[in-house]
Parts: sequence; structure tokens; C-alpha cells
Amino acid sequence: MGHLAVEDPATGQRITTVPDAGPADVDKAVRAAADAWPAWRATDRHAALMSCAVVVEEAASVLAPVLTEEQGKPLREAETEFARAAARLRYFARLRLEPRVDGRVEAHRRPLGPVAAITPWNFPVRLAVAKLAPAFAAGNTVVLKPSPRTPLTTLHLGRMLAEVLPPGVLTVLTGQDPLGEHLVAHPGIRKIDFSGSVPTGRHVAAAAAPALKRLTLELGGNGPAIVLPGTDPAGIAERLFWSAFANCGQIGMAVKRVYAIGSAYDGVVAALAALAEEVVVGDGRTPGTQMGPVNNRSRYDQVTGLIEEARSDGARIVTGGRLDGPGYFFAPAILAEAHDGMRVVREEQSGPVLPIVRCSTVDEAVGLANTSAAGSCGSVWGADEERAAEVARRLECGTVWVNEQLALPLDEPFTDPDGSWGIEGHTEPFVVRRPAGD
Repeated sequence: MGHLAVEDPATGQRITTVPDAGPADVDKAVRAAADAWPAWRATDRHAALMSCAVVVEEAASVLAPVLTEEQGKPLREAETEFARAAARLRYFARLRLEPRVDGRVEAHRRPLGPVAAITPWNFPVRLAVAKLAPAFAAGNTVVLKPSPRTPLTTLHLGRMLAEVLPPGVLTVLTGQDPLGEHLVAHPGIRKIDFSGSVPTGRHVAAAAAPALKRLTLELGGNGPAIVLPGTDPAGIAERLFWSAFANCGQIGMAVKRVYAIGSAYDGVVAALAALAEEVVVGDGRTPGTQMGPVNNRSRYDQVTGLIEEARSDGARIVTGGRLDGPGYFFAPAILAEAHDGMRVVREEQSGPVLPIVRCSTVDEAVGLANTSAAGSCGSVWGADEERAAEVARRLECGTVWVNEQLALPLDEPFTDPDGSWGIEGHTEPFVVRRPAGD
């Protein structure tokens, strides 16, 4: 087995290496998951999930700094990620899948078997647990592959969780491509749960198709925010700003483009730019840092290219841009006079840049907001909440917020199927029918 280097995005330097797994490692992990599954599915798993929650919670003091080092986010955000992950495990520990009985017919749900869980680099811990919790609760075993850009925290956490789980129930495999392809294509995998980019999602779906494996894909988004006329920019600016720039803008369900209507436009641009100029960008380990670096060179170069392309196409960079020095630091960029002909508007940037499009009417804004096929989330902002909710219902998004974005209680349905309804996605239905009486 080879080794994979892990980089610190704040310095661009190597931190350490992790194992670079290959086909033989995949086969061993999947066989272990298959062997562990019969006993695991028959176990009362809820106590085990509570034990996992405790492990995640207690691991934060040791592993949150590791997460900051490899991902870049400020330490307080890394600590929050662990806290949210522990809360998710506790939530699923309380869930029960009860049969539905209608006279002589009983509808049950049973686990699928070994699950391949593949996670991205923006929320390594939170998204790993978002896959583990429903899979475990349903009675499945899991082989987890983190992003090769952020494998370190997941590998350490996996070893800790393995101490409170039966052998084979969880295996973490680290490595670079084509590790994911080997895992997805393995005949012992019964379900694939993937979060990441649309192009990679297409490859995952294609690899799953020959065996008709169950598939869950969460592929980010290009979420629109509509600001209605008469909205007070000062009243929404901070919430709107952090809905776009939390985690350095590297959130699939964040605000990626703003459509400001009529008189709201100039005030929104000015208010967001003023906040952007005040944000403290720096090493996530430094106290007071509000925004860390972009996670990797590829993403950093992509965001830079999108901004330069937009400027050449008529956008005005009000504030923000790449910062000098080592690491992938980027001041949050506000782009005025953007339009839907620009790639920075049409495509998901997943970085610290926010284009603002001027619209004349609500109908125009809704029409433009609905042009993207990647609008998994969106929001509408306005002084009249009922009016904003009315407009929100016109957006072709899976989840639409009013006067907020990124709010995700665990007990509410969400377009990400690893939410509270995700447990059923890790099962298959079967029916028991008893004969009719005399």
C-alpha cells in the first residue's frame, strides 16, 4: 500500500501522509462489512449509536485542530462540526422503524447490507456522520471513503469509532482515485451514498448502474437568493452574507447568487461589500479568524479564474480577491453588475465569491433563479414574510428558506436524503401478508 500526502491549505505545505488504499484493501473492507452485517442487523443498535455520539463529542478536543489544519476552517467552526455530528448520532439513536399494519398486511423495512459512503472535503466529519448515522440506525454496515484532500480527521475518528463498534461494522479507507471507483463497483456493496461534485456523481451513478445498486447522490447546488423591493439591506445583510460565505463559501447549499430587485439592489451591494471588507481572513488556528483559506489549489485557481472572467465580461469587483502570501487565502469577493451570461452565476463556484444580479421585477428574478438545474436550495428575503413565502413557493428548489438560509433542524425534511428521513433510504420494503380468517 502506498501513501497519500495531506496538505495544509493555510501554508500549502505537506502535513503528513495517510495510506493510499487499493483494490485488495477494498475487497478486505467489504468482506469484513458483509461478515459483520448479519449480527449487526439483529443487534439493538441504538446503544451503539449513543456510544458513537459520545466518541464524536469527546474527540473534538483532539481532532478539531486536525480538521482545521487539513480543511482550513476556523477552529470554532471545526468544533461546531463535531458538535453537530454528535447531535445527529443522538437523533438517529432515538429513531425506530416500526412496521405499518393494515389488517392482515404488515409493511416492514429491512437493511440493505454493506454501504459505500463517499464524502467531500468541505465538511469531512459532519457529512461522514450524516451517512453513518442513518446507515447504522437502519442496520447496515459501512465502508467510508473520505476525500483525498481531507482524509486525516476521518481516519482518526474512524479508528476511535471502531473501538465501540463490532469489528467490520465500520472501515475507513483513505486514498486517491480510482479508490472510489473500486469501492462503488465492488459486488459486495449494496448501496452507495455519495456527496460531491456533479461530474463525479455521474461517474458514481454509471458505476452503480450495471448491478442496479441503491444510490443516493448529494451533488451540491447553485442556490439563488431573491431580495424583494422594499427590503432593508441593513436588516438582512449579516444573515445573507454568512449564508453565502460560511466555510469560505464552500457549502453546497449556501447562497451562490443574489437577485436583487429594483430599489433593493444598490443597498444590498453596499451592505454586503461593507461586511466583506471587515471580515478577518487568516489561518483557522489563529484566534479571531472569521474565514480560513480555500481548501485546495484547484478550487483556489477556479475561483480566481471565474472572477477574472466575470470582470472581463462587465462585472465590477466591489471588494475581495486573492491575497498575497503562502496558502490559499482569498478575501470574500462581491461582484456587482453580474448577469446570467457569466459562468460565476451559471455554475456553482463553491468558494468565497458572490455575484449580485440586478432585476426589475419579481417575475424576472424568479425566472432567472430557476434557470439553473443545480438549485437544490434557495431563499427569498423581504420585509413582508407572507409575500416572501409566496415568492419562495415559485422557486424550483428542493428546500427554500424565507429570510434565512442554511438553517437545518435534524427533524425537518431536506433535499439531502441523509437528513431525518434518510433512514428509510438505507432500507428496502417487504410485506408480510397473513391469510384471511373464516
